[in-house]
Amino acid sequence: MAAKKSKSAGAPDPEEFRSEALAQALGKQDVAAVALALRHGNTVVPLLHAGDRDNPLDSGEVWTFRDPNTGDVALLLFSDAKNKPANLPPGVGIYSPEWLQKFLTTHRETITTVFLDIAGPHPMQASPDELLKALGA
Repeated sequence: MAAKKSKSAGAPDPEEFRSEALAQALGKQDVAAVALALRHGNTVVPLLHAGDRDNPLDSGEVWTFRDPNTGDVALLLFSDAKNKPANLPPGVGIYSPEWLQKFLTTHRETITTVFLDIAGPHPMQASPDELLKALGA
């Protein structure tokens, strides 16, 4: 009988790449609940490449979408890694509200829109400024 492969030490469980509060808020299309979930919970973000596990300062490189026709840049956020479309880079990271606030503040002149669960099951869209207000910035 073949032995199961063990997870590498420190690897997050798949259920950790999920925000139940954000999923429920998106399911209800409740803007206030989405704001609350983003303010108090983690968010799943697609990564171009994961960070170096041996370097806590390396959180990976976030993947964004640039529209080839307009040049507009979109940040995609997910309530669950399972909701990330397969055609995006395979890596994901789970980030805190503080990280999201800092990332949006740093890139607010570049990012034109933020999509939440863009492929469903309950997508929403917001501007970076709207999300920063929701995060209390």
